[in-house]
Amino acid sequence: MLAERLKLTAKEILEKEFKTGVRGYKQEEVDKFLDLIIKDYETMHQLMDELQQENLRLKKQMEDQSRRQPVQPAGTTNFDILKRLSNLERHVFGSKLDD
Repeated sequence: MLAERLKLTAKEILEKEFKTGVRGYKQEEVDKFLDLIIKDYETMHQLMDELQQENLRLKKQMEDQSRRQPVQPAGTTNFDILKRLSNLERHVFGSKLDD
């Protein structure tokens, strides 16, 4: 998935060796910055795994719900259902609805 498209892993960043020059960067500064990057990478991978698991769970839940949804009998529309409900209310409550 997305993790497969990334060019670096946290381990590769950790193990990266830089050549030093006469007026190069301070090695401690570079190491601290790389430590921050490694932590962010690990957090990102953990979050991606959690989101992928949640995505799979939600897709499965949607599939299960779509299988369980009752199918309206052929020829029955919402209008027909509302009409039947209205008739049932008149029968149960009688003239109280007209007041």
